[in-house]
Amino acid sequence: MSKRIPDELLEQIQKNADIVEVIGEYVQLRKQGRNYFGLCPFHGENTPSFSVSADKQIFHCFGCGAGGNVFSFLRQMEGYSFIEAVSHVADKYHIDLPDHVANAQISSSQQEDTANHKMIEAHELLKKFYHHLLVNTKEGQNALDYLRSRGFTDETIAKFEIGYALDSWDFMTKFLEKRGFDPVMMEKAGLLIQRENGTGFFDRFRDRVMFPIHDHHGTVVAFSGRSLGNQQPKYMNSPETPLFHKSKLLYHFHDARMHIRKRERAVLFEGFADVISAVTSGVGESVATMGTSLTEEHVKLLRRNVEEIILCYDSDTAGYEATMKASDLLGKRGCKVRVAMIPDGLDPDDYIRKYGGEKFRNDIIDASVTLMTFKMNFFRRGKNLSDEGDRLAYMKQVLREISRLNGSLEQEIYMKQLAGEFSISLDSLKEQLELFEKQQRQEAKSTQEESGLEKRRAHLSTQVRRKRLRPAYENAERMLLAHMLKSDDVIRKVLDRVGIEFNIDTHRALATYIYALYEEGKEPTPQHLMNRLEDDVMNQLLTDILMIQVGDELSEAELSDYVKKVLNHRNWSMIKEKELERAEAERQKDFFKAATLAKEIVQLNRSLK
Repeated sequence: MSKRIPDELLEQIQKNADIVEVIGEYVQLRKQGRNYFGLCPFHGENTPSFSVSADKQIFHCFGCGAGGNVFSFLRQMEGYSFIEAVSHVADKYHIDLPDHVANAQISSSQQEDTANHKMIEAHELLKKFYHHLLVNTKEGQNALDYLRSRGFTDETIAKFEIGYALDSWDFMTKFLEKRGFDPVMMEKAGLLIQRENGTGFFDRFRDRVMFPIHDHHGTVVAFSGRSLGNQQPKYMNSPETPLFHKSKLLYHFHDARMHIRKRERAVLFEGFADVISAVTSGVGESVATMGTSLTEEHVKLLRRNVEEIILCYDSDTAGYEATMKASDLLGKRGCKVRVAMIPDGLDPDDYIRKYGGEKFRNDIIDASVTLMTFKMNFFRRGKNLSDEGDRLAYMKQVLREISRLNGSLEQEIYMKQLAGEFSISLDSLKEQLELFEKQQRQEAKSTQEESGLEKRRAHLSTQVRRKRLRPAYENAERMLLAHMLKSDDVIRKVLDRVGIEFNIDTHRALATYIYALYEEGKEPTPQHLMNRLEDDVMNQLLTDILMIQVGDELSEAELSDYVKKVLNHRNWSMIKEKELERAEAERQKDFFKAATLAKEIVQLNRSLK
């Protein structure tokens, strides 16, 4: 597929593209020395091992081995074809593609995912039509009055593209059919519902205020409708579809990402109505789950982009419990969790309408508390601390949580706070804390023993890759390849002395690509090579080789040593094979064959230099 795009055009796109900027839209990167580091988006980790080189325009993960250039990153991250990845980067940097390339990209997309594209087209069309019905028709006036009574300004309605679905059973069904959309496909997209008798379809959303739901790239993939009358449920979301996966999508993330990076925090809500109110109050880094609890996928997405998460859930019992569960998931992924505590049993949207956006921003979000402080408040609920039994139960709950804190300084702060509040000696609290810590260690040991085997199996390939010592011939081949990527003179010498006699298949394949570029008179830059290496394994090898630090010059002594190790290993392997063959020949009493093999072994031993 890449052959359809001229090398000159690919080189132009890559020169204009900034791999740090592109990957930075998915991963929070921090500069360390010459490179940028972040959490790898391709495997779970809490310590950054994912490196991006602005100089070489490549990425490489030292944890899982993933690597490549800007095109291969998008292919792995988004599932793009090569042409789709090139088209995405070209579009981002305002580079026009020739018609034959653009047409190839469209053709590829249609063949691979025609249904999804039609579904997206239908969502985009309905988003615009719903918005038109709300702001420009008498049918939408009641919905518009409702929104304004809830504090929605015309600016907010326009920003969030809010609309209105008519109180009709089949208006949108006919609307879509007239424009060539297949009702069966639209039912799969979650826009229509099939009648029970199977004779036709009707509109899913009727007489509802419509809120478009975007994926993380800003594409409309679903809707949420708020009933205006007595319809139940009060809020109706699109069902799970090929486009919409609630467990992976965070509402408003496509717009919030820039604010999250700037503020270095994300504020997480339970619903989109809270997000809209928060954004209009100046909290642009707001996101929300969509009718589901926080999932591992949500947490991975957040952690790749930011470390600090502020939870702002409802202040009722269900909200407190959801905060506890979410904080546990986030904490396990290495997030720093704070909690925005809303008083008076209000949800965030209610609080903003009652007290205003500025007070919400200053007194709730910016005044968020540590997770431990939130837990101490949570444990107080339903307890009479004047009662000795309740007081004792509360202190034990708090001490148990303190025992789980990592830092001794943090433990000390909360211990002193507890001792001062109840006039108890710090020593007695420390004694109880030691008991909880011992219990924690025993539980942790038990858990490790139970899950240790599974974890070892899960990480076996990574650990072997990280820790094994490479044999001398493998290191020699890697060093030759690294120098070949820097010097045409080295390519010529290795071609003459080694040719394709590399012992490892992937090394041999990479060398062949380098030779091909050399014969074509082209420089073997990472960009040129990666445009030809559509295989992920080869891309990972190339980025791994590029991360090797080598000098600008390769002395003749070093070159000869590397070549010797490469060729001698091949000969040693042949010697071992022939020795096994000779032993088998002697066992079969084929002495002539055994003698012939013995001569060959002698000759091979002499060739070892």
